Amino acid sequence: MATTYNNLYLDIRQRLRAAGIESATLEARELVCFGTGKSREELARSGGLYASPELEQRVQKLVDRHLAGEPVAYLIGEWEFYGLPLDISPDVLIPRPDTEVLVEEAVKYLQGQEECRVLDLCSGSGCIGLALASQVSRVRVVLGEYSDAALKICRQNIRRNGLSARVVSVQADARERPGRTLGEFQCIISNPPYIPRGDIAGLDASVRDYEPHLALDGGEDGLDFYRSISEQWRECLVPGGRLYFEVGIGQADAVLRIMRTQGFGDIQVVKDHQDIPRVVFGTLCTEV
Repeated sequence: MATTYNNLYLDIRQRLRAAGIESATLEARELVCFGTGKSREELARSGGLYASPELEQRVQKLVDRHLAGEPVAYLIGEWEFYGLPLDISPDVLIPRPDTEVLVEEAVKYLQGQEECRVLDLCSGSGCIGLALASQVSRVRVVLGEYSDAALKICRQNIRRNGLSARVVSVQADARERPGRTLGEFQCIISNPPYIPRGDIAGLDASVRDYEPHLALDGGEDGLDFYRSISEQWRECLVPGGRLYFEVGIGQADAVLRIMRTQGFGDIQVVKDHQDIPRVVFGTLCTEV
């Protein structure tokens, strides 16, 4: 029997809720929109109309894949972060709400600066650097990313959000000393790989089996990238410049110590919306 778009959405939402998915309302809407080829506005207008059996079947198959572990963002090829629509592929991590705290803290700093350059290192989809550029019109952002496939997504997202005039992408390995051609920055911001290598096998299947391990593996203790960025990339910071990190659960104190050893002062730790220390940032001292 044919079903309306509204009833299809409600059925999908119920399936997701029954599976214990907290964001069932959002995910049901995104899956139905993608599966039926409708925008959110079109779906709302078409709510009382009947969906064809073919469309209904297509949506139900997407839900089956999601319930088997495949993240919605990879199924539909996009996700939203800080109000920006972003192309997403299995070559990049899916932006998460926790990372918005990192953006919020950097925006506070950048709004008080004159025109300045920002480096988003280990940029993945480019979500952090693009969010900063969208919020502070004076900044120019470089998205630094090692993976060729991720760089392709960066470029797509720069164009998609109309930020080509102030945002560029470059290939950069955060584990290596930067080349001088990059120039100097007033701010470096990074959400680097920080999962201890031995912990990856125990991650939730939706992360372990679908998200790129290159963007997860932080070395034996999860701190390799914090060490290399703090030590080697500080050369790209102007004296008095800021370094911002997102950190994993239980890593804030260790990252603070790493930064202090490399000449950063006024180091602060900020908690996320779950009361977990999530952001560590500090200022490069003029004298070490």
